[in-house]
Order: sequence, then C-alpha cells, then structure tokens
Amino acid sequence: MDDIPEEIIQEMDDLYEKVPELSSRYNLLDKIGEGTFSSVYKAQDLTGVSSKLYPDHFWDKENKYVAIKRIYVTSSPNRIENELKLLELLSNSNNVAPLCDALRYHDQVVVVLPWYPHEEFRHFYRDMPIKGIKKYMFELLSALKYVHSYGIIHRDVKPTNFLYNPILGRGVLVDFGLAEENQDLYLPDLNHRVYVNDQGEKVCACASPYANTKNTSHLPLISIQNGQLNVRGADELSVTQSENLMKAELSKGYPKHETRRHRRANRAGTRGFRAPEVLMKCSFQTQKIDIWSVGVILLSFISRRFPIFQSMDDIDAFLEICCICGIKRMQEVAKFHGLGLDMTKIPGFHSDGYQGGIQGFVKALLEKEVECGTLPEYSIAFETLDYLTHCGRQLTPSLGPEEEGNTDTPVTEEMVKYKQTVWDDHFWCFDLLLKCFELNPYKRPSASDLLEHLWFRELNEDLMDKDQRREDHFTGIVN
Repeated sequence: MDDIPEEIIQEMDDLYEKVPELSSRYNLLDKIGEGTFSSVYKAQDLTGVSSKLYPDHFWDKENKYVAIKRIYVTSSPNRIENELKLLELLSNSNNVAPLCDALRYHDQVVVVLPWYPHEEFRHFYRDMPIKGIKKYMFELLSALKYVHSYGIIHRDVKPTNFLYNPILGRGVLVDFGLAEENQDLYLPDLNHRVYVNDQGEKVCACASPYANTKNTSHLPLISIQNGQLNVRGADELSVTQSENLMKAELSKGYPKHETRRHRRANRAGTRGFRAPEVLMKCSFQTQKIDIWSVGVILLSFISRRFPIFQSMDDIDAFLEICCICGIKRMQEVAKFHGLGLDMTKIPGFHSDGYQGGIQGFVKALLEKEVECGTLPEYSIAFETLDYLTHCGRQLTPSLGPEEEGNTDTPVTEEMVKYKQTVWDDHFWCFDLLLKCFELNPYKRPSASDLLEHLWFRELNEDLMDKDQRREDHFTGIVN
C-alpha cells in the first residue's frame, strides 16, 4: 500500500473503525471511486462467500475482488432502502452488478458488489472502432432491457455507471442510487399516459389540466429566469434577450394573483444526460429517459467528444438540444407536454436545427478537430468523417497508384468489403442514434426494440448460434 495516498489510507482505516465486522470479511485495497452519495473501494473477499454467489460474471476467476460501497450518512434511509431493494431484485443478469452482501453498524451502511476489471470511458472512447462501439451499445441496451423489464427507471445512465471491458466486450450497469420503480409497470403498455384533448390531439397526460386550450399562447410557458428553467402558467410572460444568450430574463412578472402552480417532477440525473421531458418537468416520466441517455453516450462515441453536452444548468441543457434538434421540433414536443415555447427573441437558433441534422453536427465537430490538429493521422475517427463526407455518393474506395491497375487482387476485394462494412455500420449507427434522440418519449423506442435494430444483426446472429450450439451440446449429452 506504499503507493496509496495517505488520505485514502486514513479513509479506509476510518471505515474499518466505523464498521468493525468489515475487517474480518474484507481487506480494503484502494479507493476506486467517489460520488455525491458514496465512496467505493476495491477489496479482497477474505471468506470467499460473496465472490461465490455469482461465478458466471466476468470477474477474475483466480483473484476475485469485490467493490465496497460506503453510503454516506447524509443519504436518506428511504434512498438507501430503495437502492438495496432494487439491487437484490436485479441480481439475475450478467449485465447488472448484483448485490453480494450488505453490512450496517449504527448509522454506517456498506454495500458489497462484484469488482469488475474494466477501463474508464475516457481511456477508449476516442479510439474505439465502429464495431467496438456497436458491442458497447449492445451490452448497455441488454442491461437496460433487463432493468426496464422490472419496470425500473435507472435515471442516471452515463459512462461512469456502465463498467465496460473493451478486451472482453462485456459491461455491467451499476449505481442504482437514483433509480425508481415505475408504478404502472404491469400495465400492457404506456399508452394510458397519452391524453387526447378536445382537438383530437394526443398529448402527454401531464398536459391534461391544460388540454382544452386551442392556442399555444395560453399554454404554460417554458421561461428562462435568473439562471433557472421555469415551467409555469404565464399569460403575460415574454422572454427577452440579455447580454448572455445563455442567461435570458423575464421582461414581465407573473400575474399578481397567479393560481397555477409550478410543475413538480423528478429531475434526478446527471447534467448533459437528462431527456427533454425531464427538463420540461413532465410528471409522467418513463424508462424512455434512459434511452435518451444512451443516445448521448452514442453521440459522444461517434463524435469523439466527451462530454458532448457541457451544460452547467437546465437552461444550457435545454438550449443545447434546441441547437441540434431545432426550435420547430422543440415547440412540437413542448406542446405535447402542454407547454408553450417562444424563442423568437433569442437569436442564433434555427427552426430546423443544425444544418445537416445530427450527422451535420458530428461532421462539423470532427472537421473542427482536423482543423485544430487534435486528431492523429491514424485516428479511427477518420472513418466516420469519410462516411459523413461521401455518404451521398457510391462507395468507391480510394486505391494507391500501385493498386489501380490490379483491381482483382484479394487485397482490393478485402478493402472494398471492409469499407462497405464500415459504411453499413455507420449508416445504421446514425439511424439508431436518431431513434434514441426522438423528442417525443412515446415515440422513442424501448431498449428491447433497439436491440432488434439492424445495426445489431450480426451480434444477434452470434447469440442465436451460441444458443444453438449449447442446445446441440446438451441434446448430445442426453442422447
């Protein structure tokens, strides 16, 4: 432990002191993470009891370690109880970190999970090829499919909460501290949350108190005031430009006898990963907010930019989405949630969003990196830039002078096949990305739907082949 900072050693000694039973069962080795509500330590399982519970997980078979999560005493008892309950419920998937053990001593609560060999997202996201990105997303969506099947919303899907091993191509979803159970999970679908107003328009159930209005100018207004994104009824409100476009302010106050209340909704999550319906304070949020977060991760991969959204508050987050998706689409989804949106006095935002859509946005980011010289010549990002530059043309791989007269060589055939595969993967990757970024949560596909997407065809075929081989193996044993 010579290379461990003294303050970390003191933290681990303090944990041993606060939870006396811990030292006889686990040997703390190092601190591996810290968040708002907890600290996480790598430890050796001295008794072997915890590590034997889940032998099929991809942790080291010889030296099995565990992750000791120390939940801070400032966390509410209900929050701790909820996390433990969900961890126990979700212990039957290799894509979700299961609960191995839990200890409590007075006000100290310690949770024991498997420790997984993995790489930090920032170490590989810029260099991972398109097929590696595909496998990452497949693993993440598989984890969410399992979690969502129990009607649970994770609420904090982000790279640091998905421990991925690029070498093994395996990943596990962790940290259910903000997760919540959807109370309507056992209903056959979520369409009961869609309300049909007097005009026959489908709107979110959160809009039902205002659904009889025909003019969106009388809808509750999304307003920006003093660094806060407000959602409230406001017949006399207007938004004016300030010196800082990110900090708009109200030109008029609320009516003196305003009776309509601020919307209240769960806004838990990490900035930059929150879905539009969370920012709009929809009170009928579903598992689809996790799918939006998946899209943010995929966009970070394909643009080689992390974090891709660097919003400091809800205002910035809202405007970032407006910049890419356009005011027109944002107004439509605002109306779906029973809200009005007026950004006519805030210049710099286009009705149809970023020129070229999400592909144009990614292309611009990559071209900027080329211009600044931050992409090395060997960067895998050039495959994406090549696709975005020529995707409207017929596939014609560039050959060197020595190869131009010999187009029938196996090398050339392999080049054509490789480039076609890369372009196909990029085409379906962007298609899936657009589906994740569907602004209307009721049109946004589920994790189960996305796993059937054509981008994952070869991975699904591999799974079917493995299942068939396993079935043939057991059939042979029986016979």
